[in-house]
Amino acid sequence: MNKIIKYVLLDIVKSRIIIAYTLFLLLLSVGLFNLGGSPDKGILSLLNLVLLTVPLISIVFATTHFYNSYEFMELLVAQPINRKKIFMSEYLGVTLSLSGAFIVGVGVPVLLFSPSLTGLYLLLTGVFITFIFVAMAFLASVITRDKAKGIGVALLLWFYFALIYDGIVLFILYTFGDYPLENATLALTALNPIDLGRIIVLLNLDVSALMGYTGALYKSILGSLWGISIAFGLLLLWVLFPLLSSVKVFARKDL
Repeated sequence: MNKIIKYVLLDIVKSRIIIAYTLFLLLLSVGLFNLGGSPDKGILSLLNLVLLTVPLISIVFATTHFYNSYEFMELLVAQPINRKKIFMSEYLGVTLSLSGAFIVGVGVPVLLFSPSLTGLYLLLTGVFITFIFVAMAFLASVITRDKAKGIGVALLLWFYFALIYDGIVLFILYTFGDYPLENATLALTALNPIDLGRIIVLLNLDVSALMGYTGALYKSILGSLWGISIAFGLLLLWVLFPLLSSVKVFARKDL
């Protein structure tokens, strides 16, 4: 399994896409910190960049890689190697390479311009988002053999979590505004990994004061170390659910 991970990892790291992704994040991160005026403003601008581009790049790249590696996986399946190990090797190879690119592209500027706990939470959130959306990409890819359909499903997932979901939440809050929805809002936040990551970072920037009573509720529940641990635990569940589902499908699928 380690040999497969190493092969996949080295193959991806040599890719021009990963190099371009790293440089893109690095240049934008340095630019945002220089234009922000203060470390907190730079972190806030970088947070919006991370929560929009990292899921998109992760899910598109992972889906494309899965289909391009289909013949390689078929060759490995013909060998006396457990299917789950093959799948996990591919997954770890993709996630580690993308996470490494993210850490270099965003982590280095954060270390230089804002070496704080908030910066650490931003990096952890970006890594979790990478693992989550690569898992979603592999789930979409393993469900259908059609490459165009798989990429379409993956993009639809990104579009839903990045854009549509927030619209649905706003519609619910507007429609039922006369009722106490603070606890419901907290539950709805947990159902979207992007929103969950955003709340984790925003609470450490003290922006919760601008969010009214709901912000105070977030602060009281997620503002402590125990609350942050719960939030990252929820992100871990978001990694495990699509990953274990895709492993189960791949193990039974007729290649």
